[in-house]
Amino acid sequence: MKRIAQWHPEHKFYFIFDRPYDPEFVFSDNIEPIVIGPQARHPLLFYYWFEKSVPKVLDQINADAFISPDGYLSLNANIKSLAVIHDINFMHNPKDFPFGIRNYYQYFFPKFAKKAKKIVTVSNFSKNDISKQFDIDADNIDVVYNGSKEIYKPSTKEEIINTKKKYTSNCDYFLFVGALSPRKNIANLLSAFEIFKKRSQTNFKLIIVGEKMFKTKNINDAFLKMQFKEDVVFTGRKNPEELNKIYGAAYALTFVPYFEGFGIPIIEAMNCETAVITSNVTSMPEVSGDAALLVDPFSVDSIANALMKIYSEPKLRLELIEKGKKQCQKFSWDKTAIKLWVSIEKILHD
Repeated sequence: MKRIAQWHPEHKFYFIFDRPYDPEFVFSDNIEPIVIGPQARHPLLFYYWFEKSVPKVLDQINADAFISPDGYLSLNANIKSLAVIHDINFMHNPKDFPFGIRNYYQYFFPKFAKKAKKIVTVSNFSKNDISKQFDIDADNIDVVYNGSKEIYKPSTKEEIINTKKKYTSNCDYFLFVGALSPRKNIANLLSAFEIFKKRSQTNFKLIIVGEKMFKTKNINDAFLKMQFKEDVVFTGRKNPEELNKIYGAAYALTFVPYFEGFGIPIIEAMNCETAVITSNVTSMPEVSGDAALLVDPFSVDSIANALMKIYSEPKLRLELIEKGKKQCQKFSWDKTAIKLWVSIEKILHD
């Protein structure tokens, strides 16, 4: 939205928050922030905020359209609405979500999809999935790919040496980036890394960057069973500057979720000229193209075999890096903003 607001000073944008906001979100003079309660931290409060609080504000400001970057809409608001629905994993893997949240999602998101004048999603996979699951005309769903921050770029040799020294005592490492939640499939990645260590007899490490979300017991269980748990490094969440260095020094990204609407770490790694191993399901083949080694995320052996393959075939790794340099050029936040604005204009002028 930053690019859209800055590129279109002829329009006024109201940003509606449910809590005190970071002033950095007000990145141009044509943005007016509005804070309304209650803070929506529970499904019941989701409902109240969107169905009671939001419609009042939209009436007060006489808005022309309501744009939701997370897919939530107000069913009570009489306004043209655009919903950005990234994926509908909750329809396929409901057990990945806490009880109240999954029930809210499964009940309301089909209604939001019907309410929306236009839906935007982040991959052709998600477009087809939303169309099928919610019985939405595919012509009413626009695909607008995600991008990657410009900060993600190759590391210098000195940066690579310093990063390895900082995190892995100068050892090569595989890397996972993402929230620690069930669909990210970290338990299978840990099990596969254990097999790789036994087969390869190397000093390789596995770095996991991300913060815990919910339902992480299977991750903990898999980790505690490992013989090589000392070779796994949990860093927590990192800022983009530090994450860029971690990407750039990695031997390969090992991003193997069993469900993704897009998979931003894939293109972040490619921008850093890091080889990618990713899953052969949902959106990930679409995003990675021919520039990644694909695995079956449900098979620990498939993931372990890919780790061995990219380790034992340095030429393959270099080929993937070169292909990734081309593939990642298809995605940028500038392109995202341009295409999203086209979708917004469709509902404004319809």
